[in-house]
Amino acid sequence: MSSSDTSSSWPGLSRPSTSSFLNDGQKDVDARDKRGHDGEKQGPILSRRAAYLFAAVAIALLPLVFTDTYWRTNLIVCAINVMLAIGLDFVLGYAGQLNLGQSAFYGLGAYVSTLLIMRLGVPFWLAFVAAVAFAGFAGVVLSLFAMRLRGHYLAIASLGFAVITYQILLNWISLTQGPLGIYAIPPPPPLALSGLPSIDFGNLANLFYLVAGFALLCYAVLDQLVRSPIGATLTAIREDELSAASVGVNTQIWKVFAFGVGSAVAGAAGCFYASFVGTLVPDAFFITESFTILAMVIVGGMGTLIGPVCGAILLTVLPEPLRGLGDLRLIVYGLALTLVVLFMPGGIVQAARLVAARVRHLTMRRAAAEPAP
Repeated sequence: MSSSDTSSSWPGLSRPSTSSFLNDGQKDVDARDKRGHDGEKQGPILSRRAAYLFAAVAIALLPLVFTDTYWRTNLIVCAINVMLAIGLDFVLGYAGQLNLGQSAFYGLGAYVSTLLIMRLGVPFWLAFVAAVAFAGFAGVVLSLFAMRLRGHYLAIASLGFAVITYQILLNWISLTQGPLGIYAIPPPPPLALSGLPSIDFGNLANLFYLVAGFALLCYAVLDQLVRSPIGATLTAIREDELSAASVGVNTQIWKVFAFGVGSAVAGAAGCFYASFVGTLVPDAFFITESFTILAMVIVGGMGTLIGPVCGAILLTVLPEPLRGLGDLRLIVYGLALTLVVLFMPGGIVQAARLVAARVRHLTMRRAAAEPAP
């Protein structure tokens, strides 16, 4: 059924066609380019630059504020989870593909990089690139097999891929050591800069700067993608795949592209996880990890990028203060997630927008109530 048929079957309601999504997306890109050359209309660009500057300053200050090993460890876990969440959000929130195999790509990145480093003696950064490429390639292969699937059928297929990957990691003992695990995984090698002391990534603060800096880079790249015509194309596919195909969009290629990018980001997170923890066991990449990442995206707000960042930080930090409650913390944790899904389906971003709108409304009413001088 075309979009025109759908709108005509509901009196009084109309839905924009997919071509309008693409045209509007291109117009938005052209408008942003025009603003970039117009010195008087650079507000959105300057605000994004200010946001990136604020994020960089926050990253620089956090290890100075949290000096103990426990919280610095949590900061690194937050940065890794941010990468996992924004990678899934690119596939789910923008392309509309329900991928429950993110834990598999996470594990592939970790194991491929570790095996290359410890079995073949490949330098860390070369192994990092190879592992990211392998995870992205695995995502492409999965999407090629499942490109005709949608909704819960795609979710089942990707979940099956996660289960198969976990079983391979668990039972291929001659390669992965299975449940015995791989130990003594080295951190990234020190970074030597001319005229400056080398940066030792065995130090948790320096490792956090590396992982969080890469997470910020991934966010910036994905942000540019979703603000480009690519983002408009993925949004059109998410809203109505048949209508997108009817105006000439190759939906299969773009779904494969989204899967590949999201999987590659998860693979990068896996590389950092292995070098951070120093130990690899298959249970770290069990299918429950996929649901945890999905919860981060939903709680933060799908299709926003900044929402999954907030969701990843919240769901990483929130369980820590509740550890003193024992098993009761699981009830509090689950209740909080349930309430968010039921009463705030747009997640943290929706809540922030509602609060901001309420504040603006109250401010305008107060200004209107003041007598004129």
